[in-house]
Amino acid sequence: MQAWRVHTPGEPREAMRLEEVPEPVPGEGEVKLRVLAANVNFPDALLVRGQYQITPPLPFTPGVEICGETEDGRRVIANPSLPHGGFAEYVTAPARALLPAPDTLDDAEAAALHIGYQTGWFGLHRRAGLRAGETLLVHAAAGGVGSAAVQLGKAAGATVIGVVGGKDKARTAEELGCDLVIDRTAEEIAPRVKEFTGGRGADVVYDPVGGDAYTASAKCVAFEGRIVVVGFASGTVPAPALNHALVKNYSVLGLHWGLYAAKDPAAVLACHTELTRLAAEGAVTPLVSERVPLTAAADAVQRLADGTTTGRLVVLPGLDGAAR
Repeated sequence: MQAWRVHTPGEPREAMRLEEVPEPVPGEGEVKLRVLAANVNFPDALLVRGQYQITPPLPFTPGVEICGETEDGRRVIANPSLPHGGFAEYVTAPARALLPAPDTLDDAEAAALHIGYQTGWFGLHRRAGLRAGETLLVHAAAGGVGSAAVQLGKAAGATVIGVVGGKDKARTAEELGCDLVIDRTAEEIAPRVKEFTGGRGADVVYDPVGGDAYTASAKCVAFEGRIVVVGFASGTVPAPALNHALVKNYSVLGLHWGLYAAKDPAAVLACHTELTRLAAEGAVTPLVSERVPLTAAADAVQRLADGTTTGRLVVLPGLDGAAR
């Protein structure tokens, strides 16, 4: 089969190589899946660069989220078992963690429903307790993770402010249903949020960016607001001023979705059931901006790493006739 492999960490276009390799053999408790679609996530770029908290043995295949087909013909969502990641024709995955792919979504949309939407649901509901009528501020609102949070916030009855970088991404955020879109390249975030909310600020802030985005969040979070720290796509890990949180009465909440799979797998399944319902109702639909063949996977990961993409890039092995 064909699979992209990393022998030495580096930038995706240079470090990822498309090779002919044996099909992976399932270990105990695993199943083999034919890859129908593999979603491109920011952790894939970090894995390739050698900067992720998990370091798979070299060589490895990136790709942490797929829609696949079991040997008995079931369409499922899975997180492949590294080092045999999803940018390949076949993967292995834990049998107990397979989730049914929603019938209302195609393969690419189903592949993109899992990590970003589960992260959004746990961050907004379990960690921040978002309530109808509250104001939600989402950074990187036109990206894969941010667009999921926007849709989930709207589904929960929140007023959603989306922060983006550039006019094209602003149009995407508007189409997603943001009540206010702030282009951070043209205007300051905090004053616009304060103006829009009548001086109150945002009740919940969803931050997958870190760096300057977090600094702006602390300036415009409401009294008893909650800042959910999801990741650091900017490359800068902020150092929160806890005295500021004290005098303003707001909370800083960490969200590492991967821990729930180990510590509360029943909650992950319940979340998937809720996401499937929302997808069936049309309340959420993954924003798949591009479907690319397996041969273009390295370029897709590089573009995501460079911050030039909108929505989700999804790799479809069948597009270039690779699957066999």
